Amino acid sequence: MQKLEKVVVPTPLLPLDIGGPAPLWCKAESLQPVGAFKLRGAWHRLTDLSDDERARGVVAFSSGNHAQGVAWAARRLGIDATIVMPTDAPAAKRAATLALGAEIVGYDRATESREAIAAAFAAARGATLVPSFDDAWIIEGQGTAGLEAATQMDAWAGGPPDRAIICCGGGGLAAGIALALPETEIVVVEPEGWDDMARSLAAGEILAVGPNPPPTACDALQTTRVSPLTFGVLHARGARGVAVSEEEVRAAQRLAFSALNLVVEPGGAVALAAVLAGRVAATARTLVTLSGGNVDPAAFARVIAR
Repeated sequence: MQKLEKVVVPTPLLPLDIGGPAPLWCKAESLQPVGAFKLRGAWHRLTDLSDDERARGVVAFSSGNHAQGVAWAARRLGIDATIVMPTDAPAAKRAATLALGAEIVGYDRATESREAIAAAFAAARGATLVPSFDDAWIIEGQGTAGLEAATQMDAWAGGPPDRAIICCGGGGLAAGIALALPETEIVVVEPEGWDDMARSLAAGEILAVGPNPPPTACDALQTTRVSPLTFGVLHARGARGVAVSEEEVRAAQRLAFSALNLVVEPGGAVALAAVLAGRVAATARTLVTLSGGNVDPAAFARVIAR
């Protein structure tokens, strides 16, 4: 927490009345300087590098939010950053990553392995690989969102969250919050067809996304296989998962915009979507993550106009 307090202010925790006995408490990570929680883990990881490691740079892979978190931290620390990014990543995320000074290496999401490409670049340059979720520093850094929320809810909701509903791709944020809030029930949310963490938790073993997964607007949550590290944390904590449809995600985006004045990207709205769709019940003190706000303007306008 002390590392982050020196560079960013806490994000707001906003009450949202959806007609239940208590409001939802929405952690607006979409208002981070890079529009997502990802800078938490990136800053924690990069500030732990030695001077020699900083001089040799870092390599990461991401469709955009982790990319921006790493690029933001790297620029502030004077570190060269290379990001392996899918060629179909949202143009806004690509442009923002470039604006932060990172080098982008493109790849085909359907036919190439971002992990293999990033590992090869890191090895060739002697750089440090900074995974988006399969890393203890990253998980610990993301967990500061939970610590912040608990402090805020103590003040405004009468106690820490009894249930946390968390957007999930690889599970870094969910695992971090699970470690930060050991007494809180953890529920992860993914888009339909990409719910490998939910199925893995139910089965008690890691299961990959099936063949030919459906298209999804949740580009930030298209992880085809979760890591033993994040799965292990969540499984040990008894977490469970649910999936939401594309239309349920769009409904959550619209409500966040109309009721909270927030622009939330599809992947950042899935946790709220799960509550609105009745997939997860609200409790007396429910924490919901709104984890990213990096939207394509035209796509967001279409969502809001409906």
